[in-house]
Amino acid sequence: MNDTPFPLEATAAEAQAAIADEFAFFGDWSERYQYLIDLGRKLPEFPEAWKTDEHRLQGCQSMVWIVPSGDASRLDFAAISDSAIVSGLVYLALRVYSGRPAAEILATQPDYIAAIGLASHLSPTRSNGLAALLAFIRDRAREAAA
Repeated sequence: MNDTPFPLEATAAEAQAAIADEFAFFGDWSERYQYLIDLGRKLPEFPEAWKTDEHRLQGCQSMVWIVPSGDASRLDFAAISDSAIVSGLVYLALRVYSGRPAAEILATQPDYIAAIGLASHLSPTRSNGLAALLAFIRDRAREAAA
């Protein structure tokens, strides 16, 4: 999985700050949703062979597949969704967490969600799916760090 574009920023904190700055540029949520969709299109290609039940993220109404790799020094995640907006949410999570050491992942709360007002603009099913995605990432980091 060396074709991953992540991390874009040197630290998870810098990634969260960059996300907040980018979303602050947009005046309303219709523009922010369009930006989320555009971000989702930037996810690296995800092999069809990986779209299996083994890699399916449970807890999402949309289909989401995620494949972790690496170890405690660097964890990478490849993921995709069949939903355009959810793919954007996946992109944001990977931007913050993928390509980072397990310790940094575990030490980083997803503050970007509140910073951009995402929590109050997601449906309950998307909020649950995002929580499942973040829990999966943290669980893999916890396992790698053990």
